[in-house]
Amino acid sequence: MASRVLSTYRLQLRGDCFTFADAEAQLDYLDTLGVSHLYLSPILTAGHGSTHGYDVTDPTTVSAELGGPQGLAQLSQAARARGMGLVVDIVPNHVGVERPEQNRWWWDVLKYGRDSAYSTYFDIDWELGDGRVVLPVLGSDDDVADLVVDGDVLRLGDLVYPVAPGTGDGTGTEVHERQHYRLIGWRHGICGYRRFFSITSLAGLRQEDRAVFDATHVEVKRWFAEGLVDGVRVDHPDGLSDPAGYLTWLRDITGPDAWIVVEKILAADEPLEPTLPVAGTTGYDAMREIGGVFIDAGGQQALTDLFDSTGVPYSSMPDLARTLKARAVTETLGSELARLRRTIVAAAGTDHDDLPAAIAALLSRIGVYRSDYRSLSGVLPTAFAETAAAEPDLAAPLALIAAALAVRTEAEVRLQQLCGAATAKSMEDCLFYRDARLVSLNEVGSEPHHFGVGVAEFHQRAAVRARMWPGAMVGLTTHDTKRGEDVRARIGVLSQVPSLWAELAGKWTLAAPPPDAATGLFLWQNIFGVWPADGQLTDGLRQRVNAYAEKAIREAGAHTTWNDPDADFEARVHAWLDTVFDGQVAAEMTSLVARLDLHARSDALGQKLLGLTVPGIPDVYQGTELWEDSLVDPDNRRPVDYAVRRDALSANRHPKLRVVSAALKVRRDRPASFSEGGYTPILADGPGADHLVAFLRGTDVLTAVTRHTVRLSETGWADTSLALPAGTWTDRLSGISHSGRVLAAELFADLPVALLTR
Repeated sequence: MASRVLSTYRLQLRGDCFTFADAEAQLDYLDTLGVSHLYLSPILTAGHGSTHGYDVTDPTTVSAELGGPQGLAQLSQAARARGMGLVVDIVPNHVGVERPEQNRWWWDVLKYGRDSAYSTYFDIDWELGDGRVVLPVLGSDDDVADLVVDGDVLRLGDLVYPVAPGTGDGTGTEVHERQHYRLIGWRHGICGYRRFFSITSLAGLRQEDRAVFDATHVEVKRWFAEGLVDGVRVDHPDGLSDPAGYLTWLRDITGPDAWIVVEKILAADEPLEPTLPVAGTTGYDAMREIGGVFIDAGGQQALTDLFDSTGVPYSSMPDLARTLKARAVTETLGSELARLRRTIVAAAGTDHDDLPAAIAALLSRIGVYRSDYRSLSGVLPTAFAETAAAEPDLAAPLALIAAALAVRTEAEVRLQQLCGAATAKSMEDCLFYRDARLVSLNEVGSEPHHFGVGVAEFHQRAAVRARMWPGAMVGLTTHDTKRGEDVRARIGVLSQVPSLWAELAGKWTLAAPPPDAATGLFLWQNIFGVWPADGQLTDGLRQRVNAYAEKAIREAGAHTTWNDPDADFEARVHAWLDTVFDGQVAAEMTSLVARLDLHARSDALGQKLLGLTVPGIPDVYQGTELWEDSLVDPDNRRPVDYAVRRDALSANRHPKLRVVSAALKVRRDRPASFSEGGYTPILADGPGADHLVAFLRGTDVLTAVTRHTVRLSETGWADTSLALPAGTWTDRLSGISHSGRVLAAELFADLPVALLTR
């Protein structure tokens, strides 16, 4: 019997340290915590030793490293016995091909070319390689000379490729020339197949072909047929040729009751397509709203001025965003652009020298991942209009693009897939590492130029979600977030003390000058976000901050990049970090953190309670029931110490754990209040009303949280109050009962948040 999804707890499974058996060993803890469903990272067979599972190499089998089908069945059965269930992350867009010998479909295509039974499974550009698959895996083209024939394979170091039958005589170079693939240097920026974004080791699948869908979903179909799982999270459906068509087929094989949520990254003004057969998104949109309501809009100007002082005016960010997106199209994704150009030329019957520039300019003016959903039908024509107005010289190639889109579906599909990849590479993977105004806003699904979320917007968006997408996922941390929820909460406090922050950041920059002012401002905030309140700096923290800094400056791409690292600049950044950790700044950083830590924890508790009680299905990312200081992956995928969490749950004194456990249990006790109860804002009265955000779920659950506590600590609540609906209301956190009009000072006497039930 399928169990209803009331809440999820995300687990990052790894063959080396967290398998199905390890998840089963934590069931009693998660049940006691109040969780209804374990939400598992991808469980199909992935590359050997994969620490994340998104590089699936065999979609037809459950990973033996995790425990195989038997381990999954045992975990499901054990969860069912407790009235719990499983939700699984699935990856339809791509498979891992880094080691071809581990992916039998890819191996077969490389061995037999177009004659392979699997040649239509992959989105291969046969035209580019003149009938061969172009593989950009070599350090340089000259490495072909080092290929060695070893029986029926070609070897180069630890790379292994198949030899087609009857073609194995001669030198490695000679044999290579006869194969159905061509190995080339990766620096050309040319690739013979659609990739996941620009990741050569992940090859795109043609899920628009029903045979491919059926072959890649045999396991998913079995899970639902055998009642092993209750729902799926769909990874990046926007990468597919036809997301809506894919989701319709998925709904057919899972059945009408399965909980399906999609990793759809929405722009702030973008609605989720209402016709999709899903419960909603995975919650990046809700995360923006929840975190945003704790940002103090009063800090915007001072933090903008601070950013401007680095020599990069914040007003230039929109132009930079367009420039970066156009550059991602023409450089990072040049191979995809060339293929799209050929498709457009074939459809329109003519070419134009400025066609690549026109495509890049057009996509740079599209603010969503893809615009071919029915509810977004106005986005592309608007982008055409804006591009033509801004760059009239591109009128002819723009008309050429429009003509091709009108007559050929493939042109439209490739344009949309390129748009999504370019958005990810230019925004989340680049701009978000350059915009140093307030880095807690630089998050997947957020738009840093939107400085926080007002109370009116917050309530309106929550009410709409309650009405349209009550089953959408709500998360605060994921395996992809740039910073963990508590780190974001602490950095967000800087919006309440912008002048103090500007003064100290300026002082520290003089005392320990960073290699570059903008890089320094970006990293100062992240250092502040993870700095221990007790000032105890461990070697582990140093290593994590240095690893994060290296990733951040390479993603930013302003001074060093992944493809061309600038060893001198990177060395100067690491030396600067040593100066920060070992010099006079360290004591002052500890002092600032100690001064603001209480406010940061207040915001962290507030956003946690909102995340657990606003409309939608809350997800608790592994370990985030306690304070956590994670940064971007792989930092946020570190193993979790469950023994510590079990002890804390038994003691029931940790404030964050108290909030998580109480809210999850209320959801389990009163499911209808959350699934069908709607959402009613409750407005406070009095001088501190702006510091209180409250709402009713159903008629019997009321959430109230405190915000902007720095200013509040100076003024106090005075006679600010909240009028409770009729009846006696008990705070599930403190045990204290209230009725009628309650003073905010009384409501928040124990914690800066309250969860009342009638």
